[in-house]
Amino acid sequence: MTTEEFSPPRLPLLRLFLRFLRFGMLAFGGPVAQIAMVKQALVEEERWISPARFNRLLAVMQVLPGPEAHELCVHLGMIARGRIGGLLAGLGFMLPGFLLMLGVAWLYRDWIAGSPAMGPVFLGAQIVVLAIIARAVQRIGAHILEDALLWVIAGAALAATLAGAVFWIPLVAGGLVYAVARHRAAAVTVAIVAVVLAVLLPVSDPAPMTAAAMGEASILALFVAGLKGGLLTFGGAYTAIPYVRADTAGRGWISDASFLDGVALAGMLPAPLVIFATFAGYMAGGLSGALAITAGMFLPAFAFSMIFFERLEAVVENPALHRLLAGVAAAVVGVIAATLLQLGWSTTGRVTDPAVAAMLFLAALVVAWRVKGSLVAPALVLAGGLAGWAMTP
Repeated sequence: MTTEEFSPPRLPLLRLFLRFLRFGMLAFGGPVAQIAMVKQALVEEERWISPARFNRLLAVMQVLPGPEAHELCVHLGMIARGRIGGLLAGLGFMLPGFLLMLGVAWLYRDWIAGSPAMGPVFLGAQIVVLAIIARAVQRIGAHILEDALLWVIAGAALAATLAGAVFWIPLVAGGLVYAVARHRAAAVTVAIVAVVLAVLLPVSDPAPMTAAAMGEASILALFVAGLKGGLLTFGGAYTAIPYVRADTAGRGWISDASFLDGVALAGMLPAPLVIFATFAGYMAGGLSGALAITAGMFLPAFAFSMIFFERLEAVVENPALHRLLAGVAAAVVGVIAATLLQLGWSTTGRVTDPAVAAMLFLAALVVAWRVKGSLVAPALVLAGGLAGWAMTP
């Protein structure tokens, strides 16, 4: 069988957009289910590209930051109709989830948030989300932390984040230390410089600021929050959580409770999980805030494919870049573990019965650990909400 037998049809741009819009409408169950859906339709049935090329492409997307399923859609759209095709494919895939999340965020802010009857329901869902994030940290860590040095980098990033170090210090230091690890003196020098910078630079306070100190949520700040999350999404959408939280809840623009509710709701929509950023942006800055943070979050996913289309595979196969990205990814694991602890502490303050909350968390963690499937997370969130409602006095 020759490679010439694999070729995308010459679709009109509108039909290409509608094709990926349909994928977006059916994008339930997280990246594994989304990628499987696209592969089934475009590789196995319509033979746009060969299975071997698809697997290579998927490996590249897993190394780069950003939601893999969305990046694959952009790349496949470009294979079909060039850069305009990639833009339309990416927009089509993300649009249904984005519009649904806008509607959900509007309902939540104007009708649900602050309701005494809904408080226990969302608290139960939040406890379950913490268990899902804990499982994600373990799963991502098992994939990324392949040697002792990567474990040390992750641990150092966890400690630095809990201490309030500026977000980029553990990431840059982790990447450089692992990239130059064969030269021990250079690695030690990088680590010392990182510690000195963490001590000298202003501390980033993980606790929400007071209303007097926080000011108004600006469109630029929300765009940067999304861009930071989009550029640092290694190993899954959960790695974007610390950066979006720090730049929204960390500035007092939304509460940790609302942020966790957004993560829970995002897992139940047909969209990449990073669509929780749209919820956070809407809660912080209304429609313009939602548009800004979403644009920032998805910009890297478009840019990597659309700008580096011809050289993407060759660039990512560079061994030095691989080590740099591996070090950054290890640091991200530590950062998200620290954020899990911070969110857990914040949630504990809203719990009235710690024993029941602990049982719910452990039960959800066991299910998330042992049961596989694309619908496990949404089912757990629903179960957590029902458990919270059932425990209401």
